[in-house]
Order: sequence, then C-alpha cells, then structure tokens
Amino acid sequence: MLTLDKIYHAAFILKEVARKTDLIYAPNLSKDADIYLKTENLQVTGSFKLRGAYYKISQLTEEQKAAGIIACSAGNHAQGVALAATRQGVRSVVCMPDSAPISKVEATKRLGAEVVLTKGAYDDAYQKALELQKETGATLIHPFDDDLVIAGQGTVGLEILDQMPDIDAVIVPIGGGGLISGVAFAIKQLRPSIKVYGVQAANAPSMYESRRKGEQITLSTVSTFADGIAVKHPGDTTFKMVQEYVDDIVTVSEDEIAAAILAMIEKQKLIAEGAGAVSVAAALFNKLPIKGKKVACLVSGGNIDVNILSRVITRGLVTSGRKATLTIPLADKPGQLVNLCEIVSRCGANITSVFHERSDPNMAIASCYVRVSIESRDFDHLAYIKDEITKAGYNIVT
Repeated sequence: MLTLDKIYHAAFILKEVARKTDLIYAPNLSKDADIYLKTENLQVTGSFKLRGAYYKISQLTEEQKAAGIIACSAGNHAQGVALAATRQGVRSVVCMPDSAPISKVEATKRLGAEVVLTKGAYDDAYQKALELQKETGATLIHPFDDDLVIAGQGTVGLEILDQMPDIDAVIVPIGGGGLISGVAFAIKQLRPSIKVYGVQAANAPSMYESRRKGEQITLSTVSTFADGIAVKHPGDTTFKMVQEYVDDIVTVSEDEIAAAILAMIEKQKLIAEGAGAVSVAAALFNKLPIKGKKVACLVSGGNIDVNILSRVITRGLVTSGRKATLTIPLADKPGQLVNLCEIVSRCGANITSVFHERSDPNMAIASCYVRVSIESRDFDHLAYIKDEITKAGYNIVT
C-alpha cells in the first residue's frame, strides 16, 4: 500500500540522482489564471520517469538485482529504467513499441539498456515484456501500476507543495496514471483543499473513459503524437487512486497540444513533448475551472522527436491563428495578384507562398485559383485580413 512515508523515503533516496526541478512563473500563457510550470522536462533523462524507476530498483533485494530487470515503455520510462539500473549496477532489458521516436530508442541504448522493439503501441510492448520476464526470471519494473513507482512519482507533489504552499490547483498529464496517482496522493494527504486535475489526449482517453464509466476500459486503438501517454488500458492501482484522489479529468485535441508546445517555446523558451504539454493545453484552452487561481501545470517531459517538431510548430501556428492558407478565385489578367498582395501587406501580414491553379474544371476558362499562405498575429488579425480582401471585391473560397 502507498503511504506518505514511502513518498518521503523516495524523496530521500532520490536526492542522489534526481533534480529538484524549478517551478517557473509563466505570466504570458494565460490571462485568466496565474500559471506556473513544474519543469520535469528539465529532469535528468528529460522526464519525471527517472523518479519512480530509480526508487523501485533501489528497493529490490540483491537476488532480484542479480536476476536483472525488464521494463516496457514508449520512451521516457525506458530511459529512467536504463539510467537507474546502470547507476545501481543492474542489467536491464526494455521493450519499446516500434512507433517510439528514434531519439528515445537511441537514448535508452546509450544509458545502458538492451532494447527490444515490438510492433504496436505501449500495451503490445507490455505483453512482450511479460513473456520475457517468464523466460528469464527478471523483475518487471512497471511504468505506472506499482506502489513504489507511484511513490517515486509522488515526490513531484512534495516538491510543488514545498515550492508554492499556497497553490490552488495542479494539472497533471495522464497516461497509465502513475504520475497523477503519486502527485494527487501526496497533495491530498497534506493539503486536501488543493484541486488536482488530470489531462489526456483526446485520441488516447483510456483513464478519462474509465472514470466516466466507473470501470476500467480498454481502447481498441490510440493515435496521438503524445506518445508518452498513448496507453490503451489504465492500471489497476492507478485507476482506484485516480477515482479517489483526482478531482476531474479532461481531454485535449492534437491541435491544442501542438499550440501548447508552440506557446511554451515562444513565451517560456521551454521544449515540451506532446505528453508533457497536455497540462498547459488544458489551461490555454479553458478546459478547467481555474480562472483567478494559482495553478501549477506539470510539464512531465521534453523528449520530443525533432523530426516532428517542425510539423508540430506548424500545427500550433494554424491553431493559434498565426498561419493560414486562403484560396481565392482571380481573373487571370495582369494586376490581380499584385492587388491582392498589396492588401495583405497593408494589413501588416506576410505572404510565405503563392500557388496558381489554372486547370480546375469548375473554373471559368479566363480565371484561376490562387492559394496564398499568410503569417498573421492571431485570429483577430486574420479575420481583419479576410475582411479587407472581401471588401476589395475578392471571394475567399476557403
């Protein structure tokens, strides 16, 4: 059973390896609430997962350590296990879904673990880990459904209370539920008045749906770039703890997650992965009753695949009204495009690309479609540009 003593003991053990991450004020992220970022993206290995993995391994017997350990992970738990095992002289094998970012796979190898790639999502890697455990007799280090792992993650809650005792609410990402279980337990034991909210990706809402239905459910598929929280089935222990200690759970879309990543890059100079940004997305898009409150958003990880970062930024720009593509029919004669460009320029926007389409069979022979990509300040600015284009006699198709 999880106890507050175990979480305090975990905090003592973790002093030798884990960083006490900063709680940073982020005044530019919300006009409605005072947002603070608990920067676990700056933790050793780039996520909170080191905490639970290291504490769990530290409590194994010498016989268990000699037999080695096995784990399953989409990437962050893998790195935490690899570093924790290597530091404590234990052999580790980590099963990872083949969809895991290459950067996380390679980082896990560099930290000393043997990696076994498995087709599918996290849950498929978990089944492979169970098979290997039976074959080898190694100890399974579960990423979330384990009291000692949860205790390690709960040290984040202790740090938040120490750094800001008068906090009103904490927003926490949820995958399998280990992080929010530990954080919520610690906070509710010490300061039950503080609200603890969970956030999942709308395309991987296993805990959200389980809580709503009052029983654990298994999703047939998950599809989100927030790979760190792409879990089909919540844990047994974590589901019970979320039911008891978490005040509410909400979901955020892929576009909202992308916008949150972009906002943190621009306004806070911080890089978060998709899973780490869902807490900020929930605050940005008013998913929770936090107006006028002092709120800690837990940024759980920063190990984003650089190969998709540019695409995430582009989606974030579109979602925040900073980038748009307008399709406009024009008479195919001199001066039309110049006039259109002058309007956009006069409105203070920037055109990044122009594409002509003359072969659409639905157009008049003497006309063309032009697709103009525009950089704008926000949705109000974009609406103003569209209005000025329309006033000039042009018709915006899309």
